[in-house]
Amino acid sequence: MSAEAKPEGGPEAAHGGRGALRKVARVVLLDPEDRILLLHGFEPDDPDKDWWFTPGGGLEGDESREEAALRELAEETGITQVELGPVLWRRMCSFPFDGRRWDQDEWYFLARTAQTETSSDGLTELELRSVAGLRWWTSAELSAARETVYPTRLAELLRTLLDEGPPDPPVVLAPEIV
Repeated sequence: MSAEAKPEGGPEAAHGGRGALRKVARVVLLDPEDRILLLHGFEPDDPDKDWWFTPGGGLEGDESREEAALRELAEETGITQVELGPVLWRRMCSFPFDGRRWDQDEWYFLARTAQTETSSDGLTELELRSVAGLRWWTSAELSAARETVYPTRLAELLRTLLDEGPPDPPVVLAPEIV
């Protein structure tokens, strides 16, 4: 799924553009080799429309973005042994997915883990219909990728992160409207 699009947060959060922006927490998860974990999503009714994206999703109830980041990471990847770091990037995005438009305010958290084994046992029904798997990527593999990746500058952003460390304050990325 464009895990860019998970309808947590209630119906008002799922119909992007018709109310408040959907608040989303995403995770830039790095292993001890500085590989990044990405999920492979696709449009449920058209598997040929696919992309790679970071784990994450919408806030539920009154949880903080940090709590949402850890919960989403556990649900989507089975990874629970993480050290959550600072917010790296923020972006506004809008895209169609599963028959609706999603308008999101996304915060990307840095996280590190030694746990590289993953599990898809926590995926939602929508994710089961729209996630083809996940994999760890090196910076070089991501830079050479021909597939669509979100955010679109992820390869460049990851290289800068690995070379310079986390930004302070978080970088505000250009909005992405699809």
